[in-house]
Amino acid sequence: MSEKKVKEIFDQIRNEEISDEEAMLKLRLMPFEDIGFAKVDHHRELRQGAAEIIYGAGKTPEQISEIADVMKKGGQDAILITRLSGESAEIIQKSQPLEYFPQGRLGVIGKFPKPDCNGKIVVATGGTSDITVAEEAAITAEFLANKVERIYDVGVSGLHRLLARIEDLMSADVVIAVAGMEGALASVIGGLADCPVIAVPTSIGYGASFSGLSALLSMLNSCASGVSVVNIDNGFGAGYLASMINHKGEKK
Repeated sequence: MSEKKVKEIFDQIRNEEISDEEAMLKLRLMPFEDIGFAKVDHHRELRQGAAEIIYGAGKTPEQISEIADVMKKGGQDAILITRLSGESAEIIQKSQPLEYFPQGRLGVIGKFPKPDCNGKIVVATGGTSDITVAEEAAITAEFLANKVERIYDVGVSGLHRLLARIEDLMSADVVIAVAGMEGALASVIGGLADCPVIAVPTSIGYGASFSGLSALLSMLNSCASGVSVVNIDNGFGAGYLASMINHKGEKK
């Protein structure tokens, strides 16, 4: 339940449209709603500033659709679904107005909000193979009302490609650096940008990359200041954290 929904309840009490008992029932239901296989958290937007997001992997299309229905009834206008397969998306689209983004494996029910802060998030990748994770980060940040700029395939094997976009990096409020292999991109950007850098190691690479572990350890050991690291392939976590940082300056 959003802050707007709570205010509507207060207005209904004030205008005598609902009784105190009816209002109390709505407020009691506000923290979460138990639908058997899931407990939908209606209270999250009030606590954290962003509503609950559905993790699609491991859930059936029917479960996702039912959770979405409950969220919409609770007042959520837009819903983000992460790690959603194309097959599940096709089934959900029969009952929900779902827009599917196959490259980021994301689904959105409802409309994207307009950016509500002045800052900019830049998402950069080491290679084209990292774009799937990068798109998860970028679309998550856009869904959370941020302006996002993409700079793809600018890894250290051709450093001039990154340096050609130095103005974009220097104008960013947050940079998300997505890279596999040895994960050096985050350190390079951390040494150039004057803003927080969120490093995302990906599972891209040959055998000794250990499915992203090599990039993860490289990023954790970065000598550049201001670099933080999320888990392997966790584009969603990077996009969410970048949004929190980007909106921090708007809160007075």
